Amino acid sequence: MLELTNILKDHNLKVTPQRLSIFKMLKNTTAHPSAETIYTSIHEEYPTMSLATVYKTLDALVKHGLVQQLNVGEDSYRYDADTLPHPHIKCTSCHKVVDMYRVKSVELLRKEVAEMTQFKLSHEQLYFYGTCPECQNHT
Repeated sequence: MLELTNILKDHNLKVTPQRLSIFKMLKNTTAHPSAETIYTSIHEEYPTMSLATVYKTLDALVKHGLVQQLNVGEDSYRYDADTLPHPHIKCTSCHKVVDMYRVKSVELLRKEVAEMTQFKLSHEQLYFYGTCPECQNHT
């Protein structure tokens, strides 16, 4: 927890128990939860914390580059504490979102887009969609 406290301090963010809890939850999952999921999972530990506090905290973490916000085509954003560039794939049946780290051509695509458009790229978010193996076995 001390490491997370130091990370927040290093980014000039006020360290609160709620902020630490949200950040810790994101650091310890690969599930890419929504704000509502985060709120539900820590509500028992912090029953007086509002959903608005979760949203404000997530917004601060995103603005300081500690968390990335994912828009995988749902009514709400998902969040990922792994801020290194990597694609994601979403199951269109069960809606889980999975990190894809071993896709080698993303850097090539990034370079090609920069050369083609003459844009100075700041970041990218690449999403794939399909049916996961578990859902394929249920059909």
